[in-house]
Amino acid sequence: MRFVNAHRALSLRRRKARLTAGLSAAGITLAGCLLALPGLRGQAQPGQQTAQEQAQTTEAQTPPEPATYIGSETCQACHEDIFKAFEKNAHAAVEKDSKRGWEGKSCESCHGPGSKHAESASADDIVNPRKQHPAKADRNCLKCHLNQPTQAGRIHGGHARNQVSCVNCHPVHQTTRSGMVPRKVDAINQQCSSCHTSAWAQFQRPHAHRLPQGAMSCVDCHNPHGSFLPNSVKAVSANEPGCMKCHSDKRGPFAFEHPPVRLEGCSACHEPHGSTNPRMLTRHEVRFQCLECHSNIAMPVAANQPGTLGGTPPAFHDLRSPRFRNCTVCHMKIHGSHVNRALLR
Repeated sequence: MRFVNAHRALSLRRRKARLTAGLSAAGITLAGCLLALPGLRGQAQPGQQTAQEQAQTTEAQTPPEPATYIGSETCQACHEDIFKAFEKNAHAAVEKDSKRGWEGKSCESCHGPGSKHAESASADDIVNPRKQHPAKADRNCLKCHLNQPTQAGRIHGGHARNQVSCVNCHPVHQTTRSGMVPRKVDAINQQCSSCHTSAWAQFQRPHAHRLPQGAMSCVDCHNPHGSFLPNSVKAVSANEPGCMKCHSDKRGPFAFEHPPVRLEGCSACHEPHGSTNPRMLTRHEVRFQCLECHSNIAMPVAANQPGTLGGTPPAFHDLRSPRFRNCTVCHMKIHGSHVNRALLR
């Protein structure tokens, strides 16, 4: 019985093998017939690429050749007017700068290699700092100006944080240095006020620094390239705010200091651009300015005066009386004193 079952199983496996071999031969014959047809010759089988597709793939994977430097004389052929103006510019010194490797390539020191642009004459094949992202344009300028004192705080300045690049204020191709950097007071104020319109409007208040009259400019107090002080304020005497350059009588150190002067600076009480107060305070009356910090000063309280301000005797500052409404009548040395802790003298 076992011999019969084994014989049947062997016969069944032989039949399956013959059937599989026959199907494989039929498939090979069918594939050969299909390839022999005229319309299907040259077509790749599924999963394979033709020779043309392989060539296109190889070409796409090959990186394009980078642009090379061609020299400033080649640029002059098309941009002669800009080239002649640039020769009188302070940046013309780059043309002879062999230390950084830009000798004879001053144009390409800012605009990048120009071989492709010279061949195609297309603006897409050359670097234009005015159309670049501000961070890239600044990085281009800081290749040379990074270690100069005026640009020390460029990264920390408000212009950099607000994506205002160097070329927004400096026309690099101007013929003279004064054209590239405004020197006159009126020109400086006009350039700054073109963006800072709200600050310029504050100078129209009754009491303000004399910028509209041309007595001073914005850069007398601010460093447009940025500083380590808030609002890009210039620093004088190593680390003091720029206000002390003119108001040196308010400079310390004092034996008895008014804390806001040391901790917050002049802008804690003063509005530097303009105010309705003669002392350019942030409030129109002195008492309101002082009460922003000194509002808890005790006032006299009597049984028949329930509405009196304060409640800790023996304080005598009763703001209902006119003589107490101007704090500086008594506290004259509000910026600091050498003799009195209450800043009375």
